[in-house]
Amino acid sequence: MNPFEQQAAIEPPINATVQEDSALVAAVLRKDRKATAEFVARYADEVYAYTRCRLAPRLDQVDDLVQDVFLAAWESLGQFRGTGSLRAWVMGIARHKVEDHYRERLRAPESIAHNDQDFVAPASSADFHRLLEEEQLRKNTWRVMMGLPEQYRLALIWRYWEKASAREMALKTGKNEKAIERLLARARAEFRVRRNDGQFS
Repeated sequence: MNPFEQQAAIEPPINATVQEDSALVAAVLRKDRKATAEFVARYADEVYAYTRCRLAPRLDQVDDLVQDVFLAAWESLGQFRGTGSLRAWVMGIARHKVEDHYRERLRAPESIAHNDQDFVAPASSADFHRLLEEEQLRKNTWRVMMGLPEQYRLALIWRYWEKASAREMALKTGKNEKAIERLLARARAEFRVRRNDGQFS
């Protein structure tokens, strides 16, 4: 056996997952109940966990959003081309649905009383990003995040966890970039106040 044959014997076929995904999609499109159940079982936990941690503490909305993800997946399953994994395709739909939720919630008029002078010395963008990224602070960071007003919490998650720019957020919410930057500044300032008030212990 030459070296190329030996390598081929060791490595699994590169397109094995693609073939498996394509077979599952074809079965679901044929309305095979067993395949449909397998499709849901394969991705439900990951979609639920992804959605739950991004909507918390509004857990009452998680089930509806997860259902929307699978409904959208079924409706567009015929468009799956197998150029990537089926998992990545489903999670891409989940990301879009979560983003739609953020956009809808942040389009609403702000219900939080504020004064533009309230955030003269807010937590800087770099400081906030560091808090989210450092593993030892993550748990307490999210404890404070869960206590923030919804618009602040969603704005911070969208900006720092989902890595959307203020410009992207503005375009998708119909607000101007300055308004988004002010919202983020107030959200960071509120985060810092709550952390310093002892919620970060």
